[in-house]
Parts: sequence; C-alpha cells; structure tokens
Amino acid sequence: MALLPTLRDGDAMTSAMASVSPQAGTEIFERILAAPSGLVVLDSKDVHALIDQFRAIARHTGQAVYLWQPDTGLGSLRDAHARVPDCQRLGNALRYMQQSMHFGVYFLLGLELPLSAMDATLLRQLARAPKEHLRRVVLIDAPAALAEHLGELAMRLSSEDSQPRRLRLRDGRWLV
Repeated sequence: MALLPTLRDGDAMTSAMASVSPQAGTEIFERILAAPSGLVVLDSKDVHALIDQFRAIARHTGQAVYLWQPDTGLGSLRDAHARVPDCQRLGNALRYMQQSMHFGVYFLLGLELPLSAMDATLLRQLARAPKEHLRRVVLIDAPAALAEHLGELAMRLSSEDSQPRRLRLRDGRWLV
C-alpha cells in the first residue's frame, strides 16, 4: 500500500500552478498601486515570472492590467486575446493611457532608447497625472539612461526585497 497519494492529471495541473506563488507579485503590485507617482520604474531578475504573476492577479481580481511590448503592442493581461487597437507603436499606447479615464496599470516591457521627444514628454505627463484617476505606468527593466532622465518623476521599485523579512508567530500563523 502506497503512503503517498497518486496525482491525477487535474491534481498535477493544480500542483504545478501552486508552485508559482503569487505572493511576491501581489506585494509588488500593491507597492505599484501605492506609489506616489503615476510612473514606476521596476527592476526585475525574472521578468517573465513576474508578468505571469501579474497576469494571475489581473485574472483573479478582474482589474484592468495591460502589457505593452514592441512586437505585440498593448494587450490585456486579464484577457490574453484582447488587444487595444492602434496601440502597436509606443506613442499611440502612451496617448491611449493618458486619455483613459478608468483605472489601469500599464506595464511597458522592451523599451529601447532613444525615445522620441514626444514619447518622453508623454511619459513625463503620465508621471504627473492627476490623483483622481488611478493610473500607473510601469517601466519594467527600463534602460538606465531613461530611468536617470526621468529622475524624481518616477518611483523606483525592485522585485527583490531590500530588507530581509522578519517572520513572527501570531495565533498559530506566521506573519511577515
């Protein structure tokens, strides 16, 4: 008699999905939403895993989360096949973000320098966006020169924690 339970196909799928913990992605997402600036520069060691975690958050919460890449344009992370029309070029995507009156988190991946003067101006305007419209534009692994150019307009985040976590036990549960 086997002591270990056997995995059926559905169980194997569930355990594979559970191996990628969205907790780190959730914490980063919450820090992005709490950012004082409309523009965030995010450094990450594993970009694809982080995007997968953001995709899971978007599907779970139903929030409007988008990803722009040079080869695919602007698309929804919640609905994999939903693309925003006419947002292949960075400038068009930035104008779309600026004109949107709804909540949205927009991840930009694969930015290359030099940016056009108009694109740089749009990024600065998005950083100064009014607070009544919660909109965050997140530059993932942006070139260092662009991050330096944006300076104080953009909040810098890292997917790696800068402080070690101190766990404590409360009511039989470990808390951070």
